[in-house]
Amino acid sequence: MPPNPLARHAPWRQIVILAVSLPVLLGLALLAFLWPAARTAPRDLPIGVAGNGPIVSAAGAGLAQHGFAVTSYPDRSAAEAAIRDRDVYGAVLPGAGATTVLVASAASPAVAADLSEVASATHGPVHVDDIVPLSAGDPRGTVLASAVLPLVLGSEIVAVAVAVLAGMRPAARQIAALLVGAATTACAAYAIEQWWLGALPGGGGVTWAVLALAVFAISATTAGMYELIGLGGIGLTAAVMIFLGNAFSGVSSAPELLPTPAGALGRWLPPGAAGNLLRSTAYFSGHGGAQPLVALVAWSVFGMVAIAVGHRRHRASAPVPGRHAIEYASADELAPAAR
Repeated sequence: MPPNPLARHAPWRQIVILAVSLPVLLGLALLAFLWPAARTAPRDLPIGVAGNGPIVSAAGAGLAQHGFAVTSYPDRSAAEAAIRDRDVYGAVLPGAGATTVLVASAASPAVAADLSEVASATHGPVHVDDIVPLSAGDPRGTVLASAVLPLVLGSEIVAVAVAVLAGMRPAARQIAALLVGAATTACAAYAIEQWWLGALPGGGGVTWAVLALAVFAISATTAGMYELIGLGGIGLTAAVMIFLGNAFSGVSSAPELLPTPAGALGRWLPPGAAGNLLRSTAYFSGHGGAQPLVALVAWSVFGMVAIAVGHRRHRASAPVPGRHAIEYASADELAPAAR
């Protein structure tokens, strides 16, 4: 059993340490989750305007004042193509009569609602056309948003089971065990999210691969940190993945709706990258998935390298079995010759 770090302090000091540290930890956890939620607003959120003439320019200027990064397109067809390629979240088509708002609720229900609200406030009644809707099994996107935290927790369990409980050695065997755990965990996640709930309508094999890669990226990183710094590595990785990665993921809204540091960081942490990549593969034929794919691969590589380095360090510091016995035997054999 690892030593208790509080044991070296007097009992009254232990009480003081707990009384101070626990509220601080709870405060940091609440801050990580509540601060982004309380400051949700468009921040250079990419949307488009389509058409020509002064009315279109005025519409673009008005949207820019609300925090949208506006790109102009010549017509509706070009705007729709940009939405399907995930270059923009939606587009406004102002007209002399009715204004049309193109949205993709599959990219972000929150952005679709915000864009429709701003366009209505600016142009009056609008016609909203959802060109990439969410699946009937997840019409509000809650299943996809809610799946991130269980995915992180499951990945942490895989890492603890393989690295700590099983104590897999050598490094290649541990990495292979993590791959198997990621593959089977992804099967369970896909069975629930798509076969049962119908929330991931894209290609089954690709979506399963994304889930497996996300689990492996998190579990390999956790196992690697354990090999480098021990049990503290598991706690540190869990804190980063849950309190930062999950809270800053933007899966329930969009990274561009979060405060700038949170949104920028969250898209590169595995939970946010996994949610973003799942949207791309499930609804957009992979468009917009390059950045989250790079993020997940980078975390996976980091985890494997950390496992290999940690195992090499343990092997170098471990005593060689039988080394001293061989030395003693050699000395006894040489003694008669010396006499």
